[in-house]
Amino acid sequence: WKIYFKWAVRDVFLFSVLETPWCSPIKVKHGYANCRTPQGEYYKNVLGTRCDIRCQKGYELHGPQQLICQSSKRWSGKVLCKQKRCPTLSMPTNGGFKCLDGAYFGSRCEYYCSPGYQLKGDRIVTCMDNKVWSGRPASCVDTEPPRIQCPSVKEKTAEPNKLTARVFWDTPEGRDTADGILTDVILKGLPPGSHFPEGDHKIQYTVYDRAENKGTCKFLVKVRVRRCAKLNAPDNGYIKCSGDGNNYGATCEFSCIGGYELQGSPARVCQYNLGWSGVEPTCAPMNINVNVRTAAALLDQFYEKRRLLIISTPTAANFFYRMQLGMLQPAQCGLDLRHVTVVELVGVFPAQIGRIGVKLLPPSLALQLRLLLRIPHYNFNIVVMDKHGMDKERYPFPATPAELFALIDNFPLRKEEMKLQAEIGQSCP
Repeated sequence: WKIYFKWAVRDVFLFSVLETPWCSPIKVKHGYANCRTPQGEYYKNVLGTRCDIRCQKGYELHGPQQLICQSSKRWSGKVLCKQKRCPTLSMPTNGGFKCLDGAYFGSRCEYYCSPGYQLKGDRIVTCMDNKVWSGRPASCVDTEPPRIQCPSVKEKTAEPNKLTARVFWDTPEGRDTADGILTDVILKGLPPGSHFPEGDHKIQYTVYDRAENKGTCKFLVKVRVRRCAKLNAPDNGYIKCSGDGNNYGATCEFSCIGGYELQGSPARVCQYNLGWSGVEPTCAPMNINVNVRTAAALLDQFYEKRRLLIISTPTAANFFYRMQLGMLQPAQCGLDLRHVTVVELVGVFPAQIGRIGVKLLPPSLALQLRLLLRIPHYNFNIVVMDKHGMDKERYPFPATPAELFALIDNFPLRKEEMKLQAEIGQSCP
């Protein structure tokens, strides 16, 4: 009976299998099916079988997630596993990208930038399983500063009698390595063609591009002044120089204080070889020659050197004469300060004499002087003459030192003298 039972079970099973509807086996490309039969049958495509569909990594399911084998011997739907795809990448401005496999899962894309631009973000991105690109979004930015080339150092020597030099150069042009567009160029320092004083001067050019990157270049303008050794005023004299006093081309003029006359060069010029022209001047005490033949020859000795205060009196006992000498005696410093020489004409021809300090004038010379200047013989008279021999003022009575000094201090040459005397501290107590 055991054998009979085994054959009976086999026949029933075969009969049930032959009678139960079958669906075709499920094949999912790039995926798989996890199936369960109603009675736990061995075959996974009998009527009522339920299959859960899954896709491989990088693929996504199109269709129902579960299929059922129906009595029509067909599955309840159709499924397909399609490769996942990321959104199309945006093309960066001033750059681009290259991809190995488009925008599908696992594809690698590499960004690049145009010359002059640098990549900001991740250079390489990968399409991931969640359909999102890895990394940060990339962009191309202009981070490279523009280029600008300045000229080399400019050196120049000042022209004669000048303390500046005019310097020229070509204005440098900037160049942007990205789009070639520059928005602004700024100069710091004097522009080309300017007069530069002695010394070193820094010139700087700054250029900006549209991304506000800055490019800078610098150079020096060097101006040199050729200089001679500094000159000093002679003892008992003055010096007045043009320019800076010892620069190439400067002229120094010399003069002496009252009672002294200049010997040597009245003016010296600083030459290119850094030496002074002429010879060194000195101021020697003035030597008046009273043995000349004419009054004009006597006056010529004072031309441009001394002013004259001529006091004429008919007698040495004249009241005005004695009063005048009494007022002038304590004012001798003021007279010397103003370069005034006192000439006395005393008496009437033929018993007249002249005196300059301790030197006596011959009677004939004293007479010529009165006649030349038209000075009365029989009356007290004062004549004030400037350094050019001009008759500036006459007094028929004694003049106080204050009056005389006020008159002389208004002479044109005297104003320049006062300035020089103030510079060296020359004054009367």
